[in-house]
Amino acid sequence: MNWNGLEIPDNPYYQDEWVVIYHADCRDILPLIPDKSIDLVLTDPPWGSGLSMAFNDRFTHAAGNWWRNIDRSYCTRHAPIIGDDVPFDPIFLLQFPKVITWGAQWYASRLPNSGGWLIWDKRHGIEDAKWPMSEAELAWTNLRKAVRIFRHRWFGLVRESERGEHWHPTQKPVALMIWCIQQAEPVGLILDPYMGAGPTLLAAKKLNRHCIGIEIEERYCEIAAKRCSQSVMMLG
Repeated sequence: MNWNGLEIPDNPYYQDEWVVIYHADCRDILPLIPDKSIDLVLTDPPWGSGLSMAFNDRFTHAAGNWWRNIDRSYCTRHAPIIGDDVPFDPIFLLQFPKVITWGAQWYASRLPNSGGWLIWDKRHGIEDAKWPMSEAELAWTNLRKAVRIFRHRWFGLVRESERGEHWHPTQKPVALMIWCIQQAEPVGLILDPYMGAGPTLLAAKKLNRHCIGIEIEERYCEIAAKRCSQSVMMLG
């Protein structure tokens, strides 16, 4: 199939002018994409952390009483992430010229040394708040730049953006992915082989960049496709 002058696999789950989504295992799709066509891989793969989606498991030991006392009835409960129960091997990502991969603190021993790590500080404006989960997340890059920090509040239900849009258990803000793309500029075609709910695709569209997203779970393909189609309407 020809898409914007690039031959890509047929039968995408979703397609518009800027993005294409495939419901598949990325290992089945990547060999079908022409060599040297991808400028940037920006992704948040399953970390291999065995992240529990059970609220009681995750918050029983929350520091302080503020979390224990709130009404959790409206909180989204997610199923476990496919692939998160085994160690993630990032080696296949290293074939691409520019790579930004989140959660890399969990698999850093399988990556080359880098001085270009990215840090997402999730506490922005509430640095003194006590929280049982990570206060920041790390991304490995091969961009050969200094360590950079993005500050954007994203503390569970307390968010600086996308309030109420709890689509995925390790969801990233679109604002974060826009910043990541800007760190890697100039770039043409972007690839996210572990697309989740599609923040990389939405960021690419906002920056007028083409992006291919691949996701093994169809429920997230559906969410990402709806978000992308709504983005088209809003841009229009």
